[in-house]
Amino acid sequence: MFCNQCEQTAKGTGCTVSGVCGKNPEVAALQDLLIYGLKGLSIYADRVRQLGGRTDEETDLFTVEGLFSTVTNVDFDPSRLEFLLRRCYQLKERARLAYENVWKAKSGTEAPPLGEGPATWVPAPDRPGLVKQGEENGVLTYHQDEDKRSALEILTFGLKGMAAYADHAAILGYRDEELFSFLHRALAATADKSRGLTELVDLCLDCGKYNLKAMELLNRAHTERFGHPVPTRVNLGTRAGKAILISGHDLLDLEELLRQTEGKGINVYTHGEMLPAHGYPGLKRFSHLVGNYGGAWQDQQREFPLFPGSILMTTNCLQRPADSYIRNIFTSGLVAWPGVAHIGDRDFTPLIQRALELPGFPEAPGKEILVGFGHQAVLGLADKIIGAVRSGAIRHFFLVGGCDGAKPGRNYYTEFAEKAPPDTVILTLACGKYRFNKQDLGEIDGIPRLLDVGQCNDAYSAIRIAQALAEAFQVGVNQLPLSLILSWYEQKAVAILLTLLHLGIKNIKLGPSLPAFVSPQVLQFLGEKFNLSPISTAEEDLRAILG
Repeated sequence: MFCNQCEQTAKGTGCTVSGVCGKNPEVAALQDLLIYGLKGLSIYADRVRQLGGRTDEETDLFTVEGLFSTVTNVDFDPSRLEFLLRRCYQLKERARLAYENVWKAKSGTEAPPLGEGPATWVPAPDRPGLVKQGEENGVLTYHQDEDKRSALEILTFGLKGMAAYADHAAILGYRDEELFSFLHRALAATADKSRGLTELVDLCLDCGKYNLKAMELLNRAHTERFGHPVPTRVNLGTRAGKAILISGHDLLDLEELLRQTEGKGINVYTHGEMLPAHGYPGLKRFSHLVGNYGGAWQDQQREFPLFPGSILMTTNCLQRPADSYIRNIFTSGLVAWPGVAHIGDRDFTPLIQRALELPGFPEAPGKEILVGFGHQAVLGLADKIIGAVRSGAIRHFFLVGGCDGAKPGRNYYTEFAEKAPPDTVILTLACGKYRFNKQDLGEIDGIPRLLDVGQCNDAYSAIRIAQALAEAFQVGVNQLPLSLILSWYEQKAVAILLTLLHLGIKNIKLGPSLPAFVSPQVLQFLGEKFNLSPISTAEEDLRAILG
């Protein structure tokens, strides 16, 4: 196997024996083959659109789900991946027939073949054969040229991240034909080895453009369903009673779980990226949504054995479950691990029953932290913020956020937040905030110095905030007293970075290490065009930024 798509990839180059995330070579090969199959499907779907036709909804949604299933820490189950592969082939053949029919209807002639490779892929009859096909079509086969391969990997991983947000939105009934069209066009392009490096880089920036559209769509889905987040205090202690812990990003899963547990004497706790859910009026109205337990995703193997209830993993973030809690953990949506009970239809009866069998928590109130500073909440403070900047009370803003992880070096973000001067404000989002979100950083003229914007997809809110401030001060975003200090782990972070680059945002600092899939020449280009650079130390970076 060879996989280098996450920040913790082995030796900073690529996992070759087994994945640091926990996936084995069989799973890695099946995921690689699924990407290969999706390229073939996309070749036909893209050509259908070029000829004026339309793809069917199942093909569009499957493309999103297939991409998302290969994101780090989502699907570790070879049987489910095999099912996806065989469905991918069926839909590819359906798209091929649609292409041939549209072509013949328009020209009166038989359609020409669309090349070899992914377009003509036929799945092997058994799983060992599928694994072999995946091994023959992994990342290292993308291109012989290192720089083109790097651009292809950046694009592919960005598409995976974008698909995650499109999937979350689609689950809530919000879909956009332009997103599906771009996914198919870009995936088809990754199978075309004649593309030049400049064209591939442009496609990467286009991915950022469409990812912004996907995040905006998801923001609309969330706020129209659950209301705009409002500043809310979240208890980190426990309430007496039975308990369920829910992790991941799927707010619809949380809403349905809250409905099904209402009146049953079960308290629901959030974990990881589900923490921002407490700020949504449509979710916080449930009195048994009582608090947050634990930290970021990488701590689950230490924290989950101590949780005296059942646990639901709704999206990527899953680690190998230990024997001590494997009977207590459940998956939903696209998440899967062999031997772990899966809930596919939002009927959480097994999860609830298990929670009732377990002891639950005693009463133990804890510290409170503040969440709920989406763009509407922050822009409600705009006059105060602008006044504080003009008076000199606020000198600088930092966006310090992104993915968390276990790799050494992430204490940088804790130190950065601690050492940021008291006349600075920190915006944060995603699970990287767990490095410092329990600290009391105080206020400036009644404005909290730490503003939790939400989940990783709420980078959209952070962008809205930055654009509104730029408009208020009549400058470009790059001229604001604002610096982006980002941490990354997986492919959604790649998609967000591409969005920021698409918007022309410069001077981003990225860590804790740079992606293994970025070649030296591509990195040089990013440095020269966008002044993208790695983090150094908190003291050095603060000194360089603030002068």
